[in-house]
Amino acid sequence: MDVSKFSARAQEDLDLVELAKKGDQSAFHKLMERYRESIFFMVLKMVHNRDDAEDLTMEAFGKAFNGIANYSADYAFSTWLFKIATNNCIDFIRKKRLQTTSLDQRLPGEDTELAPVSVKDRNPNPEETLVKEQRAAKIRAAIEQLSPKYRALIELRYLDELSYEEIAEKLDIPLGTVKAQLFRAKDMLYNILKVSKDKY
Repeated sequence: MDVSKFSARAQEDLDLVELAKKGDQSAFHKLMERYRESIFFMVLKMVHNRDDAEDLTMEAFGKAFNGIANYSADYAFSTWLFKIATNNCIDFIRKKRLQTTSLDQRLPGEDTELAPVSVKDRNPNPEETLVKEQRAAKIRAAIEQLSPKYRALIELRYLDELSYEEIAEKLDIPLGTVKAQLFRAKDMLYNILKVSKDKY
């Protein structure tokens, strides 16, 4: 592996990645601190919403760290990380567009009359309702398995729908700590749900 093509900073990243691959949490933290702000502002330009950008930034790091074993030094770590973040944003934007189909869409060549648009009934049928309730129960059970500190963060963010700033104020802890601990809490929750899924 020829690392001479990389800048000094990129070579430092490679050293941290090697430590991260061995499970070194402080290496993960250093990489996250190094790139979190630049990833956030890139994501914000794509989605134009600070809360969505915060969530997507943390998701991008989660995907990168969960797949760190697949990283190879053909490209700088930062290039690989930004690609993950960009693809994550594209997926998010695509899903959002699918959820917001316009009801007054005009067909080509039509000037005045609104085109009839067939809209799927969004009311869930009994089976869908049951599946949603079962999924919610599984998520609630998984949240209960978290330590009180992480459980409180997840509940404040996703059940009470507080912003990162509001959580920091409510818990009287630094904003950076809220973001880092929420990232850890989401990762733990994902692993609990994955284990529970594998059992059935």
